[in-house]
Amino acid sequence: MTSAQTTTNDGRRNLRIAIIGAGPGGLCAAIRLRQSGFEDFVVLEKGAGVGGTWYHNRYPGCACDIQSELYSFSFEINTEWTRPYARQPEILRYMEHCADKYGVLPHCRFNDAVVSARWDDHSATWTVTTESGFEVTADVVISALGMFNDVPLPDIEGLGDFEGTTIHSARWDWSHDLSGETVGVIGSAASAVQLVPEIALEVDRLHVFQRTANWVLPKEDDPYTAEEMAARQADPSIVLARRQELFEQVDTGMAFKDPNRRAEMEAIGRRALEAVTDPELRAKLTPTHMWGCKRPLFHNEYFTTYNRPNVELVTDAIERITPKGVRTTDGTERVLDTMVLATGFSTTKYLSAIEVIGRGGLPIADAWNDGATAYMGITTAGFPNLFMLYGPNTNNGSIITMIEYQVEYTLAHIRRLAAQRLAWVDVKSDAMADYNQWVQEGIDGIEPWNASCNGYYRSPSGRVVTQWPHNMTTFKDQTAAIDEDAYEAAPLTVA
Repeated sequence: MTSAQTTTNDGRRNLRIAIIGAGPGGLCAAIRLRQSGFEDFVVLEKGAGVGGTWYHNRYPGCACDIQSELYSFSFEINTEWTRPYARQPEILRYMEHCADKYGVLPHCRFNDAVVSARWDDHSATWTVTTESGFEVTADVVISALGMFNDVPLPDIEGLGDFEGTTIHSARWDWSHDLSGETVGVIGSAASAVQLVPEIALEVDRLHVFQRTANWVLPKEDDPYTAEEMAARQADPSIVLARRQELFEQVDTGMAFKDPNRRAEMEAIGRRALEAVTDPELRAKLTPTHMWGCKRPLFHNEYFTTYNRPNVELVTDAIERITPKGVRTTDGTERVLDTMVLATGFSTTKYLSAIEVIGRGGLPIADAWNDGATAYMGITTAGFPNLFMLYGPNTNNGSIITMIEYQVEYTLAHIRRLAAQRLAWVDVKSDAMADYNQWVQEGIDGIEPWNASCNGYYRSPSGRVVTQWPHNMTTFKDQTAAIDEDAYEAAPLTVA
């Protein structure tokens, strides 16, 4: 990155840009910046490679819960998926391919997590600082932290007392062999649903500690045959047609809104539960909340895994972790060799997972004391020239598609900053408030999201900060052009 303000040959402002994160959002932003003629940028990534959540999450069975054809960028259609729902190694290879093909890697700084970003009102620049003390001065910051960045440990008494091996699902240790061990999995949501059927095949004894039963629906996921793969690679139109078909299904389905569709999903879920042969066990695995109140899950072997003689479902609450294992409130202590924490992420923190200081010294944690808030999910008042990808209230449909829309909106702002030689743009607080009132009104109309059973969607204040209540096309239309009246802007006053 350059160290001083410069202009391009056509008189545009040369912008220094810092991208936080090299996951799908960061990669998409970097690629589209290069394609748009912006080369003065750095991608700051805490991991040793690109991929974001697909780099860090490597637990057994880790897979995407949306169809593979929708999980690729529109400018780089992947014809080599091996199955309808790609698993982590395949998705990571695709992300690595995109980074290499589009020349992103020379812009990346790996193994150095961002710890803070501070706006300077006088210079109208951001100072982004990493764990190593490395500092970047940037005119624009693009945050690609998303929802799955902060990995908290569960608040269970005695967690640090366990003398065996502890593994968090988001930071899996493949050097540790589970074969023949007694293993406890704490959690029964997305990561547990995927990893439990895998590790049950190798451990001697598996205890799954379930706080809440979840809806787990089957999915059509038979691997493509050699003939199907050859045809898809020879004729990309097959993949494109399937991608469009899936897009229309997801975009028009909006099952959360439709009570008849929700009832259909619950019926499918109850049929899936019939695979559990023990009626008492089946009852313990049957959700008591409506479908969609918690994140919907998909797997074909999760329920049948509980028919195995080496697997126990534990529904008594955990009292504490002991040096030898887990003690539940009924007084039973289960002695473990390894404890797996399948307890997910702090999904509602977004950019407040790091220290961010905006105009007038305002911390983003204070600005968001009622929960993360943004205009279009991308800009937040008081934080100029800061753009978020997979930000507040943008989660619905295919996140890759949603990210592409967000990147194009961000690029429109960057082009404006460059062409009009602006020092900064900042969304007006009233515009952001009006927009978020409209979003929350949409959320209020979706019954399962208001059933108060989900910390995954809600900030501590109780406000839903993750979900987008409309379809992807509506979001695309909303972000198709900048509403300049919604933003403050200041001209550049330095040479």
